[in-house]
Amino acid sequence: AQGRLRALAAALGGCGLLLGSALAAGDERFYAAAVMPALRALPPEAAHGLALRAAAFGLLPPARPDGPALEVRVLRQRFRNPVGLAAGFDKQGEAVDGLYKMGFGFVEIGTVTPKPQEGNPRPRVFRLTEDEAVINRYGFNSHGHAAVEHRLRARQETQLRLTGAGMPLGINLGKNKSSTDAAADYVAGVRTLGPLADYLVVNVSSPNTPGLRDLQGKAELRDLLTKVLAERDLLPCERKPAVLVKIAPDLTMQDKQDIASVICELGVDGLIVSNTTVSRPSSLRSRQHTEPGGLSGKPLRELSTQTIREMYSLTRGRDRADLGVHAGVTCAVLTLHLPTGQVPIIGVGGVSSGRDALEKIRAGASLVQMYTALVYHGPPVVGAVKRELEELLREQGFKNVMEAVGADHQC
Repeated sequence: AQGRLRALAAALGGCGLLLGSALAAGDERFYAAAVMPALRALPPEAAHGLALRAAAFGLLPPARPDGPALEVRVLRQRFRNPVGLAAGFDKQGEAVDGLYKMGFGFVEIGTVTPKPQEGNPRPRVFRLTEDEAVINRYGFNSHGHAAVEHRLRARQETQLRLTGAGMPLGINLGKNKSSTDAAADYVAGVRTLGPLADYLVVNVSSPNTPGLRDLQGKAELRDLLTKVLAERDLLPCERKPAVLVKIAPDLTMQDKQDIASVICELGVDGLIVSNTTVSRPSSLRSRQHTEPGGLSGKPLRELSTQTIREMYSLTRGRDRADLGVHAGVTCAVLTLHLPTGQVPIIGVGGVSSGRDALEKIRAGASLVQMYTALVYHGPPVVGAVKRELEELLREQGFKNVMEAVGADHQC
């Protein structure tokens, strides 16, 4: 109890720093020199909670407008820019409006489970500072469907305006640890939260819920997604949400082929590649690297990008529908064929610069997400990634993001 009181006192003291940071209007040097070291002095989960409160109260710096080259049209939506916030930061949908003000093109909340659950015992999140990485084993700590629905329903009109302005909302769905019917948990999520989402994510890849990754098996995945898609199609809302599947980076090639086969067979709307990894690269230097859980941040970057590259190829590279480019045909006829469909990929894992973002886009991602970079660089990293991405697109001869999607797969 005394430890929690100390953490609370430190967090309250940090509020002054965050207020000052808001006045600094996102100055990157100020964040690097003052705000982020102060937050890193707190236990990781306390710092996360403080950052979330700051976003909820609108204390984070506002973003600059996005240039037209960053706009992406995919998943039947317009995204003002391709840089989104990954699930895990705002698990309960408590700070959505403040997070959009940071400059994200889209925000994904969750993971949300049907019933409230505490998740795993603390401590359950660890900074690997020398590696710019994080290991977490939160275990789907969630307020549950009803609480999150109530929160989102109260701002539904606001979200409709944001979506219309190119800022869609994603909701990441999970199962309760004690559940004996995983499919029923996901179907309940579609039914309850689907009308409030622009896209839904079937998260079958967290390493912190026993048995969850088994749902990535071909038969299990087909059965689950058949039920999820049927429930989505029954939703009474006029604009039904897209359904995406979030996969792990720790898959065999056979696993990836099986997932791609099911995705294409059932007409799933997209993939999120990838979740955290249970692997531990030999390059890790932090003493915390032996903690169990999912590893995110810089050490995940290459593994997630390679998984994007493979899934793009396995789903026939159909992201580029809006360009009239079919990456599955020979280069000689690239401009002559329209694709019959598309399997967009949202790339996530180790994005902390515009170069990282473009690497994933060229590998086949239509959109990217970030999270761990915020832990080390704070809100200014969002604008920095977008600025560098726009510069690199220009330098490499792309008129916009969509021209660069899957560029590495061309002859």
